Order: sequence, then C-alpha cells, then structure tokens
Amino acid sequence: MTSQEVLCDPTEQKSRKRLSTLKLFIVALSFAYFSKALAGTYMKSSITQIERRFDLSSSHVGLIDGSFEMGNLLFLAVVSHFGAQLHRPRLIAAGCLLMAFGALLTGLTHFFMGLYKYDTVIQVFQNNSVNIPACVDPVKTVDMPEIQIEPSVGDNKACVRESGSNMWIFVFLGNALRGIGETPVTPLGISYIDDFAKAENSPFYIACLQTITLLGPMFGFLLGSYCAKLYVDVGYVDMESVTITPNDSRWVGAWWMGFLVSSSLLLISSIPFWFLPRSLPKQGSEKDKSSPTSLTLDEAESVQGSNPNIKLTGITKGFLPSLKRLLGTPAYFLLLCGSILKFNSFIGLLTFKAKYMEQQFGQSASRANFLIGVLNLPAVAVGIFLGGLLMRRYKLSVVSGAQLSFATSFMGYLLLLLQFSTKCDNRPLAGLTVSYNGTQSVSYNGEMLFSDCNRDCSCSPDEWDPICSDSGITYVSPCMAGCLSSSGAGKNTVFHNCSCVSTSFPPGSSMSVRLGQCPHAKDCSRSFTSYMAVSVLSSFINSLGATPGYMVIIR
Repeated sequence: MTSQEVLCDPTEQKSRKRLSTLKLFIVALSFAYFSKALAGTYMKSSITQIERRFDLSSSHVGLIDGSFEMGNLLFLAVVSHFGAQLHRPRLIAAGCLLMAFGALLTGLTHFFMGLYKYDTVIQVFQNNSVNIPACVDPVKTVDMPEIQIEPSVGDNKACVRESGSNMWIFVFLGNALRGIGETPVTPLGISYIDDFAKAENSPFYIACLQTITLLGPMFGFLLGSYCAKLYVDVGYVDMESVTITPNDSRWVGAWWMGFLVSSSLLLISSIPFWFLPRSLPKQGSEKDKSSPTSLTLDEAESVQGSNPNIKLTGITKGFLPSLKRLLGTPAYFLLLCGSILKFNSFIGLLTFKAKYMEQQFGQSASRANFLIGVLNLPAVAVGIFLGGLLMRRYKLSVVSGAQLSFATSFMGYLLLLLQFSTKCDNRPLAGLTVSYNGTQSVSYNGEMLFSDCNRDCSCSPDEWDPICSDSGITYVSPCMAGCLSSSGAGKNTVFHNCSCVSTSFPPGSSMSVRLGQCPHAKDCSRSFTSYMAVSVLSSFINSLGATPGYMVIIR
C-alpha cells in the first residue's frame, strides 16, 4: 500500500484512534492516581494539626484516619466485582468526584469553627511593649486592664469545650467519603488497561502508572510541610499577636488549605473519564484486517446495554461463588493474611511517624513532613523500581518472588528494631524532669512544680505557657519562673527578674527568659540523624519486595 492509501484506510485510522483513546485513559488514570495519593498522604501529614485543632486524643485521631479504610472496605469488593461489567470510566469519574467532595467537606470544616485559641497564661491586646508582671496575685490585675490572665482549667469545675470541638465528625465523614470514592479507581482502572492493551504492553503501562503514583505521596508530604508552617487562622488574625512558633506544641498549621488543593485536583481528574468509551477492541486484535461481523464501538455498547436486568442478575449470581472460590485458594488466603499483617504495621507507622518525630526528637510538624517527603519516599520509589528490575533480570518465578518479598520484609523489620536505641533524653523541665536548682529528678506530682521561689505568685499548675532560660531549663510558665517584669511584644516578649531562674545552674546565668521551650541537647541531633538513616534504609529494603509481592498476588 502507498502512504496515501494507508492514510485513507479506515481500518488503520480506527486502530490509531483506539490506541490514542487507551493512551488518553492511561494519562487520565495516572493523574487520578497522583491526586488520590496526594490527598491520602496529606491526611497523614495533618494528623497532629487535626489532633490539636479539635483537642482530640491519639485514639480519636487514629479513628478519623481509619475512616478512609472503613469507607473503602464497605464497597471495595462489590464495586470491583460489579463495576467490571458496567461503564468503568464513568464509575472512576464518579469515584473521583466523590473523593473531591470528601476532601472539600474536610477542608470546609475549618470555616465553620471559631478562631483557634491556644492555652496561654497572659494575653496582651496591645501592639506596643507592655510590662507584664507574671508573678502577681490575680486580684491585683483589676488595676491593669491591658493584661488578662486566663482562668486555669483546674479552677473550673468542669472542662467545657467550645461547640466547634465536635466538628471533627465532619472530618471523619469527609475522610470516609474519600475512601468510598477511591474504591472504583484502582481495580477498575487496572482491569481496563489489562483488558484492552496488548499482553506485552500491559505491564509497561501499569509500571508507568505506579511510577507516576509515587509522586503523589511526595508532593502530599511537601504540601503538608508548607501548610504546617502557616498559622491555622492565617489571613484572619494579626500574626504579630501570635506568641507561638511552629516548634511550639500548641502550634496548629493551616491544615485545611491542603484539603482544598487536593479537592480541586480530584475534581479536575474526574473530567476526562466522563468522555471515554465503555470498552475498546483489544490492541492488535483487528490489525491489518477487518471482519465483516465485527461491531463498531457504539454498536458494541448498545448490545451490552440492551438487557441490563438479565446482565445484573447474572452478575449477582456469580458474586458469592466467585468470592468463595477465591478465598478457598490456600496460597491466596495466606498471601491475604500476610498482607493484612504487613499493612497493619505499615499504616500505623506512616500515620504516626511525623508525630513521633515531633515528640521524641523535637522536630516541627513542617520539618518532619518535609524529611519524610524528600528522604523516605524517594528511597521507596528506587526500591520498587529495582525490585521490578530484579524480577526481569533474573526472570524470577512466583515462588522466588514470594521468597524475595519475605526476605526483604524480614530484613526491614530487623532494621526497625534498631530505632529503639535512637532516642533523646527528656528536656530539662523545672519541677518535672529536673528540680529548680537543676538536679535531675522525675516527678508527676503537681506540687513539685512549686518551690520557694514561686510559692507566693498564685500560679496554677495546670497552665502551660513554656519559657526558656539561658541555662537550657524550660519553665512551665512565666509565673512558675517567678518573673516580675517583661519587655517586647508578641513572639519577642522577654521576661526579666525571674527569681526561680537565679537558683538554677550555671551560677551567674541571666535571670531573663524568652517564650517557648528550650531545644533538645546536641546529642539529640545525632540520635535523630541515626533514626532517619535507619528509617530510609528500612524503607528501601522493604520496597525491594513490593513489586515481587504484587506480581505474586496478580499471578
């Protein structure tokens, strides 16, 4: 055939059109994978922010994070079985749309709550420097209208939360909706590619899909790092009046902002799927020939949808026998049990990893998320790629792939045990981990917070507004430090003439203190470096077995 005849041949044109349609589907699915992975990891990175904003315990936060899996499990098996017989691209579009709504609901919760109020002893309502005598009888503050000493929680008979504290339920529902919406994306997307791509092209397409997906968690943690630097009520409050920094345990970042970004991405990712066809002829099935009995795409769709009642009845009858046959396979059932145990530990580790880095090593939420995004996730990506390369290079069988997956998981587990040795000592906290004269002592008795230097200051042991002295000792509040005056405003407030600071070591140290907790000692930085090295190496070794394990399940 001449080149002109090839261009005018309708069979060749149809083949090119179908190939471009499949590639368009792969591109759209890649962006959907990227968007849902970004939204999921951003949720992980915002755990501590949500915990502080809604005043929740770690158990409640774990429940909120687990709502995604709850929604996912409710519909995953049903959608995977029934969806394969229906219009898969439109089901994926509906799933992306539902995920976008869930992320939007989570982010909008912020706008239905009041401004964030963190616990502090003294609130200054003037921009200029005000002399704040922290060690003062509350009765005497009547003559000082510019100073307001917040009543202690202990002074109240009951702890009454603001009405917005129950708004975490909407975060729970939004995350559950995101889990429900995710159900058709992965199984139906993979099956669509596998059904209509050439057998030799299908692994390559899926590999490209997984590679692009890995960018989602990386950008999710980086977005979480950026939003954690911004104050939760940014744009609504004067930042000069905020007396805490991102390193403070009371700091709450702009957690809601990332959910609005991910919602927009998910909404955009749903658009192409509405215009993609229900089915395609398999690549290469009609190459260089045209069968007179072959159906056009529109004809095939009309035949498939001509009798939906009979079709759905047949699908329903086949669901339970299919599920019974699958779970009755011993090898698959063992793989399923192993996956449950592995992902149970993995999800717990990933969810609270950033919080552990904050609590144990004194890292800010922003820095913890940033390090996970730029160190751990690239190591995982390289491990997955090399694992696939090993399978291809040495042509590993199913049994060899299972052995490799087991070996890497076990080695990664042994490496994680080393993290028990990487920890930091408690920060010197007057009245808790050290005495007021600087000697080491651990106490959980509230009376130990009082000493001769602050006993006449009418301080409450339930107030937490930490200050740091030059000696490296943190005091619970300026009142507990016995401070009599101050200078500066906002974050730059410095308290002077602190009677308790003079009793600490070293002798002759300054009697002034600044807002915020004292940083960890230098040896803590070395421990944190060791922790991250073990974490990255363990992530890499674990991910080496990801591709072999995935191929074992598929086969």
